[in-house]
Amino acid sequence: MQFLEKSLTILIGSLLIAIGVNLFLVPFGLLEGGAVGVSLIFHYMLDVKVGLTFLLLSIPIFIMAWFFYRSFFYNGIHGMLFSSLIIDLLYPLHKLGGGLGVSPLFGAAFGGIIIGAGAGIMLRRDISIGGIDLFSQMIARKLRMNAGIAIFLVDVVIVTIGSLMLESVFLSISLTTVLLSGITTSIIVSTAPELSKELTH
Repeated sequence: MQFLEKSLTILIGSLLIAIGVNLFLVPFGLLEGGAVGVSLIFHYMLDVKVGLTFLLLSIPIFIMAWFFYRSFFYNGIHGMLFSSLIIDLLYPLHKLGGGLGVSPLFGAAFGGIIIGAGAGIMLRRDISIGGIDLFSQMIARKLRMNAGIAIFLVDVVIVTIGSLMLESVFLSISLTTVLLSGITTSIIVSTAPELSKELTH
């Protein structure tokens, strides 16, 4: 039963992240933090697959986690693999998102909330999608600082660099995605302890 619940949590969380990325961020050329954000930068610049790039970026970090923080490796590997796969499987949603007729700010807001919900549901079960967020968590543990703050700071750096590299990306709008994603994740993790259980029963 525990395996089934964990699998359903990963599936639901990965679906939400993939929908947020493909339906609300990609159509407007917006960015997110973490390895997903870096993957989006490569996608906009080189037209490579977001999920595959996310997977490749995560490999060295998971190797590091295997040797130094084994618990992070086990808690993140399945979420990372599922998220990578589903992000690319649902990529056609970007065509639907582009035809909704909504503003980039709307896309940033809803994309951030949906991605944050997906991440929060998984984190409620101690599951992460890994990537640069996993690296931030390891750094936070090493420096004895709040992991949420570490992840947010790294996300801001990624979005800022991406906005400088991509003229079409608006920094303020993409920061809205990062902010709302972080807030949504924090709310689900800290104040809705039963939410993920309800969604997987």
